[in-house]
This record gives sequence, C-alpha cells and structure tokens, in this order.
Amino acid sequence: QVQLVESGGGLVQSGGSLRLSCAASGPFFRINAMGWYRQAPDKQRELVATITSGGSSVYADSVKGRFTISRDNANLVNLQMNSLKPEDTAVYYCKADYAKRYTLSTASSWGQGTQVTVSS
Repeated sequence: QVQLVESGGGLVQSGGSLRLSCAASGPFFRINAMGWYRQAPDKQRELVATITSGGSSVYADSVKGRFTISRDNANLVNLQMNSLKPEDTAVYYCKADYAKRYTLSTASSWGQGTQVTVSS
C-alpha cells in the first residue's frame, strides 16, 4: 500500500496563500497521477486539481487562476493556493493513482487529510 504524507495546511486570512505538499512512499512501480481533493462540512469530497506523470493538469473551475499544482519529482506533489477565500475552507486530501510493483495492476491511495481554514 502506498502511503501519502501531507503537510502545509493551516489558518489564513481571506486573500492569503498556503502551500500544501504530499509525499508518496511504498511499494509502487510508478505513480501515474497525483492530486488534491477537498471536503467541506456537510459536502461531498470534490476534485481540486490533479497532475499526471507527464505533467498534464486539471483544475476545478472554482480554483482556476488561483491554485497551481506541481510535481517536484515523481513522488512529491505541491498545491500552491493563492487568493484564498472562505469557501476554500475544507479538509484537503492527497490522492495517488499508481501501478503496483511486480503486478503493475493499478490502485489508489489517499492521505489522511490536512485542514485548511480561511477566515473572512
């Protein structure tokens, strides 16, 4: 099982910035994509941004132009969040889609989540 360790959440004022990071470790052959999802109280978990091993990225409409996802290397993904709004308040989860070592079958892992709170 691939393990994901997230860091960088916290409390920030509206208009501020935060940077989230997620590092993957474990028995995988290759990580195909990594991404960030978020879940606000009483809401479903939603996609924020994802990035493939080739560098292609997808963003939710609500964060386009404000958030940037990047990969420092094959196992580390960052989410730079600028111009934060109170509606960005949520628990942010890292997700990795990977090919297992030896079998190459695909699987996914989730991090435990990091709280982001934006005050107005």
